Amino acid sequence: MGISTFGGLQTALKGLLAQQRSLDVASHNVANANTVGYSRQEAVLAASPALKIAAGATQDGHPAELGTGVDVEAYRRVRDGFLDLQYRAQAMRLGGLAAQVRGLEGVEVALAEPGENGIAAQLAKFWSGWEDLANAPENQATRQALIESGAGLATSVAELDRQLATSSEQATAEYTSITAAGGEVGQMANEIAQLNEAIRSSVSSGATPNDLLDRRDLLLDKLSGLGQVSVTDLGNGAIDVDFGDAAVPLVASTTVTWPQALTEPGGKLGALLAISSPTGTIASYREELDAFAQQLAESVNAIHTSGGGPAFFTFTPGAAASTLSVAVSAAEVQTSVTAASGANDVAIGIGGLRGAAADQAYASLVSRVGTDMANARRSEENSTALVGAIDERREATAGVSLDEEMTNLIRFQRAYQASARAMTSFDEALDVLINRTGKVGL
Repeated sequence: MGISTFGGLQTALKGLLAQQRSLDVASHNVANANTVGYSRQEAVLAASPALKIAAGATQDGHPAELGTGVDVEAYRRVRDGFLDLQYRAQAMRLGGLAAQVRGLEGVEVALAEPGENGIAAQLAKFWSGWEDLANAPENQATRQALIESGAGLATSVAELDRQLATSSEQATAEYTSITAAGGEVGQMANEIAQLNEAIRSSVSSGATPNDLLDRRDLLLDKLSGLGQVSVTDLGNGAIDVDFGDAAVPLVASTTVTWPQALTEPGGKLGALLAISSPTGTIASYREELDAFAQQLAESVNAIHTSGGGPAFFTFTPGAAASTLSVAVSAAEVQTSVTAASGANDVAIGIGGLRGAAADQAYASLVSRVGTDMANARRSEENSTALVGAIDERREATAGVSLDEEMTNLIRFQRAYQASARAMTSFDEALDVLINRTGKVGL
């Protein structure tokens, strides 16, 4: 095949266009340097097919090959799929730990321990009231102060139980809001399905929808914080997305199936379920609080009724914390099993319950909450550091470095100028060939 006189111009033109496209991609990177979820892109250049020519054939008869310039093969999105998997696994764990910490913070605030308004302080005041009564069994003011301290203690226990119940209800409400048909999961699933359709259409037409892929990956990152995410590539640009332990995929290409029942979704949703379920964390705290309230009432009542008087506290078994109340008046308070003036054996006995089973039960509850909170915060801090480290590695691969992009802009600009200079040289040669060849004296 012969060589066109204008072949060099075409080669230079390809160089101009390729470097211009590279400049466009670098400019796009710079413009999106601070766009959340954006992945750095690059124009993939390759030598265009060589032109086989008879002139200059090799000794064995094979034709020579003359280069014809450069083509842009693709606009590649720079991203590491393995790092995405690592990030989403750790984001799920961090989402669960963060929700657990937020839930336990509400419990910690409700306990108010150590502090002047906590139940421990109320207990100490109640025991001191019995000790004061032992010192002055006939004093009506001391009896009334004891009744008030007992009523305050019962009110504090009931209030703590209500606050724990409220924390559980708030976790349930948040879970319901996120998993409802119009909640976060549903909204992200619908957008992923729409992106699947757009990406599949673009891929089928030969395009590379990098920005759409970035948006879909960003949604998957966010979704992973709510629960476990598993992605299956369908090979046509679309994906299937499994979420938590749902029976069917959340997104199957362009079809969304939501809401679905979840039992162990992981992530934030898993933590909310663990906090609020009837067998969850807060339910177990309430059980311990009930056990403490019942132990308190029974231990006080056992000594108080030994003098022939009524029970000091009343409560409903199984709901002792919420129903605990003082059942006697100041005149009915028993100080002794005898009617002797100044006798105080009952008051001494009840005062001696300080530090006994009831106090220990409440201290055990406070200690457990404190330990759970400390462990959750420590785990959250470790998980935050791990997610940050993985994200830094992702950014090192997919993130935009302005220094690198500025260097690329200069490099592509110089290559563009060189291609333009080659085109000018061919133009000058063609000018001589077309306009001056054959003229006498030239």
